[in-house]
Amino acid sequence: YHGSFSLRHWLRQPDWLPTLEATLALDEESVRRVGDDSVGGPAVSRQLRLTRILLRDLLIGVNYLHCHGIAHTELRLENVHISPVDRHIKVGILGNAADFYEDGSNRSASDSNMDRRQMMIAFDMRCVGFMMAKMVLRELMDPVIFTKFKTFLMKGNDPSCLREFLLPILTRNSATGNIGLQILDRNWGAGWNLLSLLLAAKRSKRISCIDALRHPFLCGPRWRVVPSMDIIRWGLGSTAVRITEEYIYRTAQRDRLAHFIELMEMLNPHSRPKNWLELLPGKWRLLYSTGRHIGLTLRQPPLRVLIGDACLTIARPSKSNTSLSVTSEIGFTAMMGHDWPHNKRGIKGKLQVNSSSTLKAGERLYLNDMAMEGFSLGQSNSEKSIIEKLSSRKWRKVIPFTELPSSLPVAKLLLDNIEVSMTLDETLKQGVDVAINIVQEIRTQIPPEMFELTNIVCGTYVDSRMLVLRGVNGSALIFTRSCVNEEL
Repeated sequence: YHGSFSLRHWLRQPDWLPTLEATLALDEESVRRVGDDSVGGPAVSRQLRLTRILLRDLLIGVNYLHCHGIAHTELRLENVHISPVDRHIKVGILGNAADFYEDGSNRSASDSNMDRRQMMIAFDMRCVGFMMAKMVLRELMDPVIFTKFKTFLMKGNDPSCLREFLLPILTRNSATGNIGLQILDRNWGAGWNLLSLLLAAKRSKRISCIDALRHPFLCGPRWRVVPSMDIIRWGLGSTAVRITEEYIYRTAQRDRLAHFIELMEMLNPHSRPKNWLELLPGKWRLLYSTGRHIGLTLRQPPLRVLIGDACLTIARPSKSNTSLSVTSEIGFTAMMGHDWPHNKRGIKGKLQVNSSSTLKAGERLYLNDMAMEGFSLGQSNSEKSIIEKLSSRKWRKVIPFTELPSSLPVAKLLLDNIEVSMTLDETLKQGVDVAINIVQEIRTQIPPEMFELTNIVCGTYVDSRMLVLRGVNGSALIFTRSCVNEEL
């Protein structure tokens, strides 16, 4: 092998990208496709191309072992090398390789042997996921950060929430300049999807080598694949999250977000209440509301209040019934005095709304123009636009409906017993009137559904990382599963 260098040694070189490109002997055409600053492609495209080459070689080698009844069991960057003969990645150091079958017979099909085989393959794929994470996200080469990364997974957190967990680390130095983040965000977040499938908590949910090689993240323009419905749902959610992070919210962005939310509701994979009871418990962070702009505006309020995270915490006290406890937590900073443009410290506080809820099945009706005759209230603009767009030939290939449904199943939320409380980190010396102004300003900036939970009518979409709730006025609230309590 090249200087006895493992893949870990290559990646730790200061100029690892051009060095690896030269070592792999990429010809002029390959370099042109990879792209660099002189040829015309950004650094993100270069690293993405190289990552695809390394991962595809790695998966081909691991798949060869699995097809011959062998599990590597020690897949690490230190055990992968580049061959000087054909310039390909080779999976080596097979000292701890294990046979799938305890009795030594490849033809055995007993349940115990099948379980052993599935367990070993799943373990190898998890190791491949760790290797992919280190190759793309260079921050994970730091042992301290990688330990926190593994701890997050060991605690039972869903790998689909890795972006939410890693975002503070990846944007610590630059909000948009992290190359690894841009690589995983490309193609509708396909990289995060593959990483979550490789690191899935349940071994039965982990992707195989063959399916990974066919994943959109590893298939460039020359290997076009038909995305599955799961990939389409993932892409819609990922794109919606990225639009909310831009925090521009002009008419085009608002229309696009409303369109994506409607599409997600059409493709909701979990429409039964029993699925919601399994996925709802947890902490959800509010990203966007179609009914109200979140945050400061050009108004001149009597008191300046800076909104932090607005979260919805849902707990299930007992698994024997459908009752839920719902808590809305709104963090804020009340900025006293006239120097608030230069001093944002202020008085930190939290507004909390508690309620109990029950869950039952329901429907959301989509009424056409004929059915709306005689009614004064018509369809909202978003519903009209979604029907027009879904009728086009482009979306007919995506939506699995021969014709648009008149209704969609939803989860009805019946809330009662509202309790509101506010806590401040410091004693408020200005009196009760200032506290009233704080509450009023929070209610102005935050969607009413977060302050008055009874305004939440139903849930229209839920999966392991995304949640969409509808208010009584028809507005949609989109949430992402929060990991803010994890120590980074």
